[in-house]
Amino acid sequence: MSERPTSSDERARFEAAARAREDSAIAWSISAYRGDDAIEASDVVAHEEPLEIQVQGASLAVLMRTPGHDEDLALGFLLTEGIVHRKGDVLSMRHCTSVKDPEAEENILRVVLSEGVEVPLDRLRGGAFASSSCGLCGKATIESTLVRCAHLDDDTTISAATLYTLSDRLKSSQRGFAATGGLHAAGVFSKDGSLVVAREDVGRHNAVDKVIGALTSSDLDPTELVLLVSGRISFEIAQKAAVARLPVVAGISAPTSLAVRFAESAGLTLVGFLRGETMNVYTHARRIAAASSR
Repeated sequence: MSERPTSSDERARFEAAARAREDSAIAWSISAYRGDDAIEASDVVAHEEPLEIQVQGASLAVLMRTPGHDEDLALGFLLTEGIVHRKGDVLSMRHCTSVKDPEAEENILRVVLSEGVEVPLDRLRGGAFASSSCGLCGKATIESTLVRCAHLDDDTTISAATLYTLSDRLKSSQRGFAATGGLHAAGVFSKDGSLVVAREDVGRHNAVDKVIGALTSSDLDPTELVLLVSGRISFEIAQKAAVARLPVVAGISAPTSLAVRFAESAGLTLVGFLRGETMNVYTHARRIAAASSR
């Protein structure tokens, strides 16, 4: 028989699991070991399923993702991959529920582009595969990406004091992570620190695509906003921010060398190790208001 954990930490985790959305966590029976002792218990794990994105009837990509906000994920992916350039390029998105394999139900999203939108047939013929642990695997360079995104030359600024508040605000929105410990998060904030939109996913790049998709569907000016990710900042995340015209990208952990080089070239302000009241600003510190150096 399953036993509920008795420690305060475990109780808090299971209460968070009870509040978690069904599409971000799945219950699982486990053997919980405490030293040499094992008990039958229940746990929750991060939900991961493939999403096939079809454009004009052709399979474009299969993304390993956490179900939920699939339309945001698809729109963000199509935008940052250069398939579409604005929300008006997409006429409709819908899940395909008539499938032979029951496991594929709700995992195929059919996208119809608006009349007059040119379909990049060379991108659609072969299809692509992106796992939850990789984004633009082996294909992107700084030069090729800069072709698709103009240099960021806005005059946006944000105070260091405001940046220091963002980590806790993003964490408070991570219900799936609180339940599973296995989801990445991305959030977009206004310059006064208000949370605009946050998304979670097993893939850090998917979480970013989801918030970009949601932002693209709004009327907000992206050059007035800040992107925060819950982990490291890879090149893929930096380039997605630049394509979406988000001038500041921050991360709780470290950036990669290629992300820093790209951010410098693209005019993107890149902030790493945003923890408590400390951070490293790697590029274009002009956007950090009242910043000083010694």
